[in-house]
Amino acid sequence: MKRSPELAPLSRDHHLALEAALRLRRASAGDEPQAVDHFLAYWKAHGERHFEIEETVLLPALPGTDEAWGAAARRVRREHEDLRARAADLAEAGRLEAARELGQRLREHVRFEENELFPLLEERLAPDALAALGRALDAAE
Repeated sequence: MKRSPELAPLSRDHHLALEAALRLRRASAGDEPQAVDHFLAYWKAHGERHFEIEETVLLPALPGTDEAWGAAARRVRREHEDLRARAADLAEAGRLEAARELGQRLREHVRFEENELFPLLEERLAPDALAALGRALDAAE
């Protein structure tokens, strides 16, 4: 799927998230520590800030009166909260099943944003509003 240039930086971040998620999902007892370490490095370098940018810049882009957007924004916030908690637990526990579950949930979250949330923005925002959003996202990075 071709992504608008304004949202492309977030999509590139999603590529990093999917790679970290894949390592967690495929982790075995022998390589679980490396998969967890890789995820935690991704999380500290990119993931935490990515969530903040989405919550403070992206989600306010469409009015809360738009029913589909309101539902999508609530889902993103709920999933961000869950993923943050799982990342914190993983840093402490590093259990194999917890790692795999986090990887699966992160994958599903990214797929939702790429396949539903971003297309909704691209469809509903006027070109000048989408351009302004792109500038705000760039500034937040």
